[in-house]
Amino acid sequence: AAQAARAQVPATASRYAPESVKAVDEAQSALDAELAAQDEKWVKSYDRARELATNVRTASEKASADAAAGKARADADAAAASAAAARVKAGAEMRAKLVKTAVRPGGAIRAPAKTKDVAPVYPAIAKSNRIGGTVQLELTLGPDGKVVNAEVLKSVPLLNQAALDAVREWEYAPTRVKGVAVPVILNVAIDFQP
Repeated sequence: AAQAARAQVPATASRYAPESVKAVDEAQSALDAELAAQDEKWVKSYDRARELATNVRTASEKASADAAAGKARADADAAAASAAAARVKAGAEMRAKLVKTAVRPGGAIRAPAKTKDVAPVYPAIAKSNRIGGTVQLELTLGPDGKVVNAEVLKSVPLLNQAALDAVREWEYAPTRVKGVAVPVILNVAIDFQP
C-alpha cells in the first residue's frame, strides 16, 4: 500500500513541492529499513511498519496536494507574466502609433494648456551635493491630454528620474485640430536649483 501511495505522487511534484517529495522519500526509506529489519527477526511485529506505511501514505497525499497547488501558482504566475508582457507590448504599440500621428504646436496649432501640474521631487543626494541643472524632455500627449510617453533630450543623470516621474503625472487640455482631439509632441524643460 505504501508503494502504491508513493507511486501516486506526480513526477512533476519535485519541481513544484520539493520539500514534500523529500518527506515522502524519507518516510519510504524509514519504512524500507523497518521491513528489512523485520525480515531478519525470528518473531516479526509489523506494528511499527504499519505506522510507517501510514506516514508514507500521508506524506504522499500531502506531496500530491502541494504539487498541485505549486503547479497552479506557477501557471497563475506565468499567465500574469504573459498578460503583463501583452500590456507592455500593447502600450508600446499605442505609443508608437501616437508618435506617428502626433502634431507639434505652432502656426494654427496652439500649445496645450497644462491642467494638472506636479512638481518634481528634488533627489536628496543631488540636493546634498548641490547638483542642479535643466532636464529637457520631449512629451507625447494622448488625445485626452495625458502624458503617454516622456523621453529625456538633455540629461542631468541624478535628476532625470525625478523629472520623468513628475511629467508623467502632468495633464493638459486636449489639443483639437478641426474639432478633433489629436496627440501632441511637446518639449519641456525642468529646472533644478540647489
